[in-house]
Amino acid sequence: MAIKISLILLVAFCALLGAAGQVFFKLASKDLSFQIMSLLTNWKLFLGLFLYGVATILFIYALKQGNLSVLYPIIATSYIWVSIFSVKFLGETFAPFKWVGILLIILAIGIITR
Repeated sequence: MAIKISLILLVAFCALLGAAGQVFFKLASKDLSFQIMSLLTNWKLFLGLFLYGVATILFIYALKQGNLSVLYPIIATSYIWVSIFSVKFLGETFAPFKWVGILLIILAIGIITR
């Protein structure tokens, strides 16, 4: 089964949304305590959950049209997005050898989706 580029882009977008959700989970964790009011007023937590939810719904839609064995590895691009977002928005550092790992992920996804 040939995979459509629009389906690949949709799943890559799901990975992007999931990665953004992870960033908001990290931001939410700074203010998080396991008391009900803390949970209910933590807008970063809810935004992270919303982004994850939208990503999940879109991914299920994509799965209806494509093979899981081809589409799921594209979700691995979330590792790339999380790395970029962590550096850009959270001020984290990323060693050069880790960027080599990111490159390997990109190459592997390219091989799998062919």
